[in-house]
Amino acid sequence: MKIPYKNIYDVLHTNRFIVMATIFGSVITCCFSTYMVIKLHNNSMDSAFVINSDGSIIPLKMVSQRENLEVESKTHLTLFHQYFYGIDASNYEKNLEKALWLGNSSIDALYHQKKVDGVYNRLLQYALVQKVISIESIVDIQEEPFPFTTRTVFNINRGPITDIYELTTSGNLMRVDRNFPHNPHGLLITNFFENTLRKLDNYAPTKK
Repeated sequence: MKIPYKNIYDVLHTNRFIVMATIFGSVITCCFSTYMVIKLHNNSMDSAFVINSDGSIIPLKMVSQRENLEVESKTHLTLFHQYFYGIDASNYEKNLEKALWLGNSSIDALYHQKKVDGVYNRLLQYALVQKVISIESIVDIQEEPFPFTTRTVFNINRGPITDIYELTTSGNLMRVDRNFPHNPHGLLITNFFENTLRKLDNYAPTKK
């Protein structure tokens, strides 16, 4: 009885073809992958850096982070000043509680000092309405803690009489863990100080 079998040369030829095809495909894949890596590297070298004003190279990722930090810092300061100084008899407790989450003991000390001075009692007694008109902050984000100065314009409504004031404050910002919803930007105001307060007799809003 004969056992059928393939010619040994045909089997070797088929195996050789399969091996060569596999090697050829691998080489093509490696070449294409190398080409894509080189292209991606060249593109990243062209677009992943920017030139600073002093000629130094800054990665775009760092630039983006710094831009975000500046935006969040100013937003954080706007929130605080809006809560701390935009108060009336109906909302001052709620607003001050929100403001205290955004700063450290220097904010708490100022709050207690105002309380001792009778600021909030007068708010209730005379039904005063203190409304923030504008908030402008300058923050230096070069090195932590980040120093800032803020100019807040607000009015105090005493029934038929409305007076407008300009308050300049300063302090530092430091990064902390984000706390939603109390401190969504992960920043804390430290060394807060009210520098100057003056009445504005002829106030004209800044046009943007």
